[in-house]
Formats: sequence, structure tokens, C-alpha cells
Amino acid sequence: MENVMNTENKRELELKSSAITLSDMEIFIFPELMYSLLLANLMSPRIWEWRHDKWFDGIEKMKPYRRILRLKQYIMEHYAFNLDLDTWGLTTKEREINRFKDFIDMEALHQSNALFGYEGDKFYFDIDIRKHFGLDKYDGNVIPYWKTETVEAMDAFQYKPLSRTGAGECVSLAALYAAALFIVARIPLSAIYMMATPLHSQNYIDINDGILTNNRRLVTKQMWFNGTALSAQARRALEKERVTVVAHETGWIHTFYKNATIAPAAYKHLAAKLGEFLNIDLTPEILGNFVRHRRDLQKCFFIRRPIRNIDHYITAERAFAYEQDSSFRLTDDTRNKLLAEIDNDEFQLQPVSGGIVLNDLEDFLQKQKIDLADPKDAARLTEKFACSCLNAKTAMEQLINFCLVIPKIPDGSAKKFASQPKDSFGITPEMDRSTLITQIKNIRGLRNEADLAFYAYRDLNMSEPKPFLLAAMERSPVSLAGTKNMNEAEILAEIEKMPDKSIYDEDARLAQPDEVWNFGRGDGIEKAVLLANIIHQRRPTEKIAIDISTTKANLNVGNQKLLFQTGKKVRPQIWNLTGFAVRR
Repeated sequence: MENVMNTENKRELELKSSAITLSDMEIFIFPELMYSLLLANLMSPRIWEWRHDKWFDGIEKMKPYRRILRLKQYIMEHYAFNLDLDTWGLTTKEREINRFKDFIDMEALHQSNALFGYEGDKFYFDIDIRKHFGLDKYDGNVIPYWKTETVEAMDAFQYKPLSRTGAGECVSLAALYAAALFIVARIPLSAIYMMATPLHSQNYIDINDGILTNNRRLVTKQMWFNGTALSAQARRALEKERVTVVAHETGWIHTFYKNATIAPAAYKHLAAKLGEFLNIDLTPEILGNFVRHRRDLQKCFFIRRPIRNIDHYITAERAFAYEQDSSFRLTDDTRNKLLAEIDNDEFQLQPVSGGIVLNDLEDFLQKQKIDLADPKDAARLTEKFACSCLNAKTAMEQLINFCLVIPKIPDGSAKKFASQPKDSFGITPEMDRSTLITQIKNIRGLRNEADLAFYAYRDLNMSEPKPFLLAAMERSPVSLAGTKNMNEAEILAEIEKMPDKSIYDEDARLAQPDEVWNFGRGDGIEKAVLLANIIHQRRPTEKIAIDISTTKANLNVGNQKLLFQTGKKVRPQIWNLTGFAVRR
């Protein structure tokens, strides 16, 4: 391994090996990896099989939005959101800094990455971000080694105890959505923009008024402004954080780097469309949605309703509570039906002194068009908010922030856009899987994302073994922790009783040691690499090699020889595993 490090560019090796492990930190450092993961999922047979599911019968006859809704329901039923610290284990700030210190500006990293000092909006640190993620029980230098999963690794969560479906974290779900949007919903890649903030990842889909993916769910513009708890959760990343990376079929842009590869016209288009998506005119309905959104203000608002021709009032707080179990809404033309469901004794003859009658504010907005960006209009509306129950100026600021969200995307004017040999991957929804894979192979060398896709795809016949082995031997904390109290004979017995089946279906595609350990299964080569890493961490000076033939993987440790059967059809070769770093 020392010879490898002396002869091969360290950054290139880190980049290729990062395409295999795909941790959040690695994707932050190497933004091209986000699209490489998408390409790997596009090549996978798993999502192409969805086309044959009865759930998608007739989908090609539907309009794009209906196709996307059908896809959303499928993902909701087949995948869970997973962000626990146990799945992929922990690392330390020192270990990650040491990996990347030779080719990144560490001060810029501290200012951009949430786990290295970036505080973003004060919101995240008011909730104590380390406690929020369960890190408070570890030393302050410990950070999660969150890895993004390929679709195969997401599907493999079904093998974990107490799991019944696939699962994945936010970047995994974004990449899954992007691939499925193309393969199943036939949305062109040009309409899909992948976006990552320091703590979240989502996609913007450029159809109609726009759609955001948010973990397993979808958010339309109407939903963004409906004031519900789900929309409040979806709004958080774009409201509270800046967008670190945007990835598109034409390239990427990153707040961290001065150079960008995304096509300037495509990025300008996204900026305009995203800006339109996040802004809306103030109407009576939007005002009501804002009050729904701000539960802390609801006690200051009252809804008027005539009962037997006499005006009665109910607090907005109480009225909105009734929405939870009703198909009617307080903010649309079903209001009267909702209020009719509420017992009369919930109403009172007068609003509490100092409260605001929402109906009066709505009447004002019906008669007066208010431009929240105009200080004079904002001042007029602030007067209407004046009451002893709330701070009118603060409420007005909150309303403006609700209606006019300015996305903190990378500043295109400050970037140097580099032209790419190929702006598009040349992939269209009319292609079948075989044609698509051939096209990605054809543009290796023209687009770095295409080359890295085969590392993310884990095809050991289409990529060098060194990056795969580096990732396996230096970034597998979970299997090491899981076998810490076992002797080598016990570990071998545990591995041998695992089913001889990889989570990757195709020839030459291999799982990493922690995937084998987490999901309790693996081909013989995968089992050999898992055991080799555990032994290497215990006996770092021992000579270790894996000799791969057509049907066997021989693990040689000193004078000991262990035989594993393989059906992976990896080209015969010998992997020397001596000299890798040991986790401390």
C-alpha cells in the first residue's frame, strides 16, 4: 500500500475511494460524487424492475405530475428514513481533517460544514445540534460517519432486525428519487437539480410550478405555503441553511470552491425557478396559512362566525386544532363547514381584548393588494397587526419571511464557470438500461462523474481495485466495533454462517465490509475482505493477501489459508492488503 501512496496522486485516490464509501463529508469535499451516485443508481437493475410493478401500470399515459405522485407513494411504502449513528458508525474530526488537509482550505471547511464549526442559522445551535443527532454522549471531536447508500444498500435494510422495508438517509433518498424520476416517471435529467445543504439534501424538479423532494415526500409550491407541520419541516433547510452544492447533468457548483462546472444557463434557470417557487403574493388564504404555521401567534387571532345571526368568536388556536380530524380547512372555502363541526359552546360572544379578528384582516387584503417587498405596504399591514397580544413588527417580519424566502444558493457571479467537454450525458428517458449503461461508458474520460459512477456502482471489473480496498480497509468502523469482544475463531464462525449472497445482484459488484456485517450476508470475496480488515486491525504487520480465481477467494494471513467460494466472476487477481492504515 505504501507503494500505491507514493506513486498515485493522493487526491485522485481519495476521490475514487470516496465514490465507494460516499460519506456526507466525502460528498461535501468532492461535489461530483453526488451525480456519480445518481448515475450508479441509473445503471442498477433494481429501479428498472419497478417499471414492471403493477403499481405503475399505465403510468406512461399519465401527465408528469401524476406520474411523480404515483412514484412518491411507492417510495413512501417501500423505504423508511434512517439517520441513526449505529448503521455506519463514527469517525473523528482529526481523522477526516488528516485525510483532506493536503488539498482543501481547512478554514473554509470550518465555515462551510456543520460538523466542523459552521453554525448556519442560530436555530440549529439553539436546539443543540450534537444532542439532536445523539452525539452528546461522545467526545466533542466525534462525528457521525454517515454514508450515502446505493439503492442496493437501501434495499438491504430489510435484512436488519426489526426492519421490514428499505431505508436510507437524506442524500440516499434524494439520489433514489432522482433516478426513479428518470427511469419510472420519465422525467428528463435536465429537469432534475440535486441540492445539498450542510444538514440536508433534496431535489428541485422543474415541472409546472416546481416540486421539491424532501426525504420520502414531495413538496409543491402550494404545499410549501400551506402552513402545516409537514411543510414547516420541509421548509427548514432552505429557510435556515445555505445550499452548499447544486448538481445537475451539466455539472456542479459549490459554495466552497471558486470554480464551477454547471452550465451557466442551467444554473441561472434554477436560480430563477427556485426563487419563484419560494415566493408568493399575500392573499387572505396565505395569511391564514401563516397563522396556521405560527402556532405561537394563534392565541392572538380569533375567527368570527355568526350563530343564529349573532357574531361569535373562537380562538384560531382552537379552530386549527379541529382541522387535525377534519377534511375541511380554515383557510379555504370549506371554512364554514369546519366551523359547523365545532360545538357552539366553544365560541364566545366577544374576542378577548387585544386580539385580532382574522376575518377583518382578510377583508382588508381582499380590498387592498399588499406588496410585502414594498416598505410602505408592509407598514400599512403592520398597523393592522397592532394589538396588545403580539409585537406587530415581529409578526410582520415573520409574515414576510413566510411569504418571501430567499434561497441561499452559491453565488454564480463569484464563480469561474469551466466549460465541460460534454454538457449533457446524452441520456434520454427513451433509452433502455443497456443503452444507458453503454452511453455512460462512452463518456468516461469526458465527464469525471461518469468515470466515478463505476466506483459508486462497485463494479470491480470496470474500476481499479485499489480505491475499493482502501475504502474497505480504512473506513469500516461498524464491523470492527461489532467484533471487538470476539476472538478470531468466533468471528470466522459468525461470517461463515452468513448466507453466501451479496446485496449486489450483478457479477463483479461488491459490498464493503460494513455492508456485509450490517446486513448479515455476502459473497465469498466480500466475506474475505471483511475478515481481512478485522485481522489487519488486530495484527497490522501481518502479511495479508486475497487470491481471487474464477470460483474461489483464498485469504492468506501469514501461513494461514482460508477458502471462500465466490460467484462474482471478478477477474483473477491477487490483492495485497498489507500496509493499510489502522483505525485508532
